[in-house]
Amino acid sequence: MEAMPTAYDGGTPSLEDDPALGLSQRAKLEVLFAVMLGLFLGALDQTIVGPALPTIVSQLAGNDLYTWAVTSYLLTSTISVPFWGKLSDIYGRKPMFMIGITIFLIGSALSGLSQNMAMLIFFRGIQGIGAGALFPVALSIIGDMFTPAERGRYQGLFGAVFGVAFVAGPLIGGWLTEHISWHWIFYVNIPIGIVALAVIQRILPTVKTKNASRNFDIIGGVIFTIATTLFLIGLTFKGLTNSATNTLYEWTDPQVGGLIIAGIVGYVLFILAEARAKEPIVPLDLWRSRAYSASMVSIFFAAFAFFGAIVFLPRWFQVVQNFSPTNSGLAALPLVVGLIGSSIASGIAVARTGRYKLILVGAIALLGIATALMTQLTKDTPLPVVWFWMFLAGLGVGPTFSVFTIVIQNSVPFRQMGVATSNLTFFRQIGGSVALAFVGTIFATAFQNDLVPQLTSAGVPAQIVQGFQQGGGGFDMGSLTAVGDMGAAILAGIPPAFVEVVRPFVPNIVEGIHGAFSLAVANTFYLGVFGAIVAVIAALAIKEIPLRASNAAPVPTQEAGAPARKPAPSLD
Repeated sequence: MEAMPTAYDGGTPSLEDDPALGLSQRAKLEVLFAVMLGLFLGALDQTIVGPALPTIVSQLAGNDLYTWAVTSYLLTSTISVPFWGKLSDIYGRKPMFMIGITIFLIGSALSGLSQNMAMLIFFRGIQGIGAGALFPVALSIIGDMFTPAERGRYQGLFGAVFGVAFVAGPLIGGWLTEHISWHWIFYVNIPIGIVALAVIQRILPTVKTKNASRNFDIIGGVIFTIATTLFLIGLTFKGLTNSATNTLYEWTDPQVGGLIIAGIVGYVLFILAEARAKEPIVPLDLWRSRAYSASMVSIFFAAFAFFGAIVFLPRWFQVVQNFSPTNSGLAALPLVVGLIGSSIASGIAVARTGRYKLILVGAIALLGIATALMTQLTKDTPLPVVWFWMFLAGLGVGPTFSVFTIVIQNSVPFRQMGVATSNLTFFRQIGGSVALAFVGTIFATAFQNDLVPQLTSAGVPAQIVQGFQQGGGGFDMGSLTAVGDMGAAILAGIPPAFVEVVRPFVPNIVEGIHGAFSLAVANTFYLGVFGAIVAVIAALAIKEIPLRASNAAPVPTQEAGAPARKPAPSLD
């Protein structure tokens, strides 16, 4: 049986090759704790703001700018990710991680001090720039601290941190907004960040790659920034309402399709620029590695399944099951428990066996099965059944957080680990952004198509159904998917002369809306099934390379004139 190609040269690494040399196990664990705090900052901020946004836009009188408070953060955090990864390879993880946390904390403090929506949008953008460093640089530090063979035990904590933040964010955000002030959802980041900064400053060595070129690719950076900005803004407009037609923007509208196409053209130009750059931000030679390229494709489409599973389920719990925002967050616990458990377990399994391909394929396939089950969601689906589906989805999602990072970091030279890790984060975020645009369209279309049949089957008279069908008759269509007392919202949105005519049928109307809402949510999961299928195919193409026993620079194949390397034992 043919042995797999070795990925290490067996030499003794220097401090430059292995920044963890000289650190005790206790010091490593202290740094790990600080890194996890940095990860928690970024993960928490993605979930803590949501419950407070309605209050924020109300107090700052900026309902028309609601979406952009989220988009500004998403835009800057996504764009900055590859830059932070590249800079960490050039100047070292420690300074880049500390600068990133500092910018994030400054943006958080300023966001809390915002007096209007324009200020909040701008300061959230600053916060996003810092957030772009948190995930990729933190994961690269873990890669520095531990060899690939050890790394699985600790990379699994990444998924655990995300899972905890997924539940804790809405709970903390809702409680602070209700009992103290929305400003504190931003201030709460500051003490956590200060602790992380103190530990990193005290313990983590500053290691620079001695031979790294300082010729930063400015032209490529500018093209990348413009392309990503156009692409993400185009996706954002897909979820907005066109004021001229009072309908959602279509894919063919210039604000959507035009910007997305322009962004794609920009990415093509970026690739051409990177091919000519002396020191590219995204080295194209990394894509020659099958483990690297297949992982990027797989994580992009796996994000379809994951984000499709989490976007509308909390809203389903609130609208159909009448859960409070806090309880809808708690309702996600089965997904989070599955995610945390499988993330940690898969990392440990990889560390013990050195095998990761089968784990990834199996996990993504399980995620696909879970999303396929969720396509059967109705208003009458028992909650324990929904929670079981969510638990299965969590089991499938967990390994995608921990194992893909191990695969990527094991397949690239040490000097490129930062940029490779940041690319993984970028593809996950872009995949999620594309998924959000698609599921929003799928939901809106399915809801409109299913509303009339569901109202009719619920026993609503034809003349009332016709009012919903035409979107007129005084009915406020926005109230149909709102949380809270739906019956009262419907009655409040119709002319007073018709209130008593409609009132007896309010329970039937609500039942019909719940039916249409549930079917619309179920339809969004078909995108997850598609994403999981493509992600599994891509994962099957991953070339499994033995995990290195040191952080010495990996060389996937024997180079001409290079000293002979001891072959790794066959894992087949």
